[in-house]
Amino acid sequence: MFQRFLKAHTAVNFKARSASRDTETDRARATSIFRSIEDALEGAKAEQAGLKARIDDALARSAVTLGNDSDEYLTRDPEDSHYQNLLGREIAEGQRRLNELEATIRHIQFLKTALVTRFPDFDFGHNTSHAKDSGAT
Repeated sequence: MFQRFLKAHTAVNFKARSASRDTETDRARATSIFRSIEDALEGAKAEQAGLKARIDDALARSAVTLGNDSDEYLTRDPEDSHYQNLLGREIAEGQRRLNELEATIRHIQFLKTALVTRFPDFDFGHNTSHAKDSGAT
């Protein structure tokens, strides 16, 4: 009976792909994931750098309008106090987002490290060392 089953399917020849083709397919998939991680990491770092610059600018503007006398707040115009409050909220919100970005960047770097260590035979074209990637930015 088994021979009849084999004879019925002899017209369809099953061939598995070569091992090198399988490896290339797997490499292409893993490289796609690696590139996505790299893009996400670059985007988060760019956002972080831009936000740091905007916070520094807000701090500088705040310092200018704050004055340097110890009792400056007693004679400050209400409009200046209003702008101080606005800048304070901007700075606090920016610091909150910077903290979130720092955690996000660490998580994305973890994903990158996990991918590279799970596929040690694949060259993803990354030239950065693991020590550099895992450091704080």
